[in-house]
Amino acid sequence: MSRTPHRLDRGEHIISWSIDVDASASELYAIIACPHRHHELDGSGTVRSTAIGPRQLIDGDRFRVDMRMKGIPYALTMVTTAAVTDRLVEWRHPGGHRWRWELEPVSQGVTRITESYDFRGQPAPLRRLLGMTGSHAANDQGIRRSLQKVHDRFDS
Repeated sequence: MSRTPHRLDRGEHIISWSIDVDASASELYAIIACPHRHHELDGSGTVRSTAIGPRQLIDGDRFRVDMRMKGIPYALTMVTTAAVTDRLVEWRHPGGHRWRWELEPVSQGVTRITESYDFRGQPAPLRRLLGMTGSHAANDQGIRRSLQKVHDRFDS
C-alpha cells in the first residue's frame, strides 16, 4: 500500500498523483463531491472554507469557491464535467483546465485516490505562460500535499 503519493504518467499535459487511504470510497466521495468541503482537501493553501453551490455535485453543476493566493482574495466558478458516485468527480476551471479526483477501492476499507490536473484544454499560449510562471509546478506540489493531507487524516 502506498503511504506517500506516487506520480502517474498520463501524458505531457496531465499532472497526476495517487495514494492509498484508509477510508472507504463513499467517505472520500462525500468530501470530494461537496464543494463546501474542498478546503478540507486542499494542500495548496488557496481554497477557502466558503463556497456556493450544491452539497453533492452532479454533471453540469456550477459552483463557486472562494480562494486566496499570495494574500489576494478571489472567487472562481467551476463547472462539473463528470460525477460518478463513489468513483470520480471532475470540474473545469474557467482557464480551461480540469481537476479530477478518482476513487478505486483496493481492499476492505482502503481506497486509492488519484488527483489530476489536466491542462490540455488550456489555449497553448496560456499553457506556456503558466508553465513559465511556475503554476504547473505549484499545482504538482499542491496535488502531492492534498493527497498526503487526505491520507494523514484517515491514517489508522
